[in-house]
Amino acid sequence: MKYIFLIIIVCICTFVGYAFSKKYKIRANFFQSLLYLCQKFDIEINYSRERLKNIFLNLDDKNKNSLKGIDKNYIAFIDKEVPLDKDSLFKGINFLKDNEKDLIFTFFKSLGRSDVDSQSKEIKNFQMRFDELVSTTTQENKKYGALSIKLGLIVGLIVVVIFI
Repeated sequence: MKYIFLIIIVCICTFVGYAFSKKYKIRANFFQSLLYLCQKFDIEINYSRERLKNIFLNLDDKNKNSLKGIDKNYIAFIDKEVPLDKDSLFKGINFLKDNEKDLIFTFFKSLGRSDVDSQSKEIKNFQMRFDELVSTTTQENKKYGALSIKLGLIVGLIVVVIFI
């Protein structure tokens, strides 16, 4: 019975480590999808002059899932269901830092507010900033993602050694 309890403790600690590593992966995928969205906006606005709502609706499923509902929250604003504020835009998103939320909120707030040339320049500016965040979060994911799982396993094994 004691050994089963110890195995459960190791599994729980490893699972906690996995949960922390998943946070880093979600952040990296989120910013990757946001960068893709910027590129898509730039192309669609400059060439096909597509509406913002249609651009969001035509995103592929992988990027929609990686955006964690921020696209749906913005569409709700476009449809005038909710006002555009941080609480409604980031509803259900808790893995972003405050400065990242400010940057993303400013990006979404500026969409559709100016002429095509100015909008394109703004999008390219945000695209460069999101590119920096993609590289930062990708490095964090590589560095801390695997480390979290390993630390969870090690903590579990240390607890087992203490109990034995």
